[in-house]
Amino acid sequence: MQKRQPQEALKDSRTALPNTFTHFDTLPDAANVRLPTVELLAGCSRATVWRMIKDGRLPAPIRRGRITAWNVGELRQALAK
Repeated sequence: MQKRQPQEALKDSRTALPNTFTHFDTLPDAANVRLPTVELLAGCSRATVWRMIKDGRLPAPIRRGRITAWNVGELRQALAK
């Protein structure tokens, strides 16, 4: 078994889908997700996510110290529109 190079492992972690995205339908409404999941759900870049928040098309995130997260229930309502 060959050992993978650190660069290859990093590339795999950047291209892998977050678990919160693959299991979004099973998450409770009280759960929170981070920006990469919101990007995938909205189908746009992080800059566009922030524009959509400014325009009111997406809910504002919750800030917990250095962590920025979105409430799953609020996201579901916004994306259903």
